[in-house]
Amino acid sequence: MEGAGVSLRRGFGFDEVPAFDPFLLFDDFRGDDPADYRAGFPWHPHRGIETITYILEGVVEHGDSLGNSGRIGPGDVQWMTAGRGIIHQEMPEGDARGRMGGFQIWANLPRTQKMMDPRYRDVKAEEIPEVVLSGGARVKVIAGSVGGTAGPVQDIVIDPLYLDISLDAGGRFEQPLPRGHNAFAYMFSGSACFLGMSGKGRECVGDGTVVLFGDGELWRATADGGPGRFLLVAGRPLGEPVAWRGPIVMNTQDELAQAFEDYRNGTFARKPSAR
Repeated sequence: MEGAGVSLRRGFGFDEVPAFDPFLLFDDFRGDDPADYRAGFPWHPHRGIETITYILEGVVEHGDSLGNSGRIGPGDVQWMTAGRGIIHQEMPEGDARGRMGGFQIWANLPRTQKMMDPRYRDVKAEEIPEVVLSGGARVKVIAGSVGGTAGPVQDIVIDPLYLDISLDAGGRFEQPLPRGHNAFAYMFSGSACFLGMSGKGRECVGDGTVVLFGDGELWRATADGGPGRFLLVAGRPLGEPVAWRGPIVMNTQDELAQAFEDYRNGTFARKPSAR
């Protein structure tokens, strides 16, 4: 349970940080009952991280302390860089059937960019290319590239790969994972089997399962038992100390204490610096 009372499934979080670096948290907030999500995520602060929200169903209205506001709907992505501090809210609305759903990832910022100016990248569904492959896979490319097709989210310090992959029954998909990056898959419909090209470490999983991959593997996914859909996410680890409390992630406990003091005294979220 998060926010003001939103039921969600957490794929990984605080205890798994070293393994998933630079990613801090992954939440699946799909729901069919408005009571599970209507309370939303009222005003709350962030510093030192990026939040990446991908909507499958319904709409999320957002607003922040800098005067930004908007709506993201099915297939849309919001890549928010909190930087030195932002206070915002995210309030979900169900679709005509009352269904609401999507995913949010928290990605860490390196020490040198934790106090950068906040910024948004709102990416509409029609801006996200879909690649149809001969092996029975359809891939929405949010960040990174597949077969020479690049996603619209670029110039991010962790050099991310973010793919939404649908496999037909019996379909397959292959993708090299960059050397030195951490990568994971999240199965959210049907099932699939994952394995390295050597054939070792085969793992077949269903809805709600996170699979963490080894460094720099060339791997494949197959839908042997029927169609499946999953996210594939990768990023360059930061290898820096993590001081984390609630929605704020810094490098030291002193920096964390300063962030909460800034929040209390009203200097947490200021207008962007002059350029």
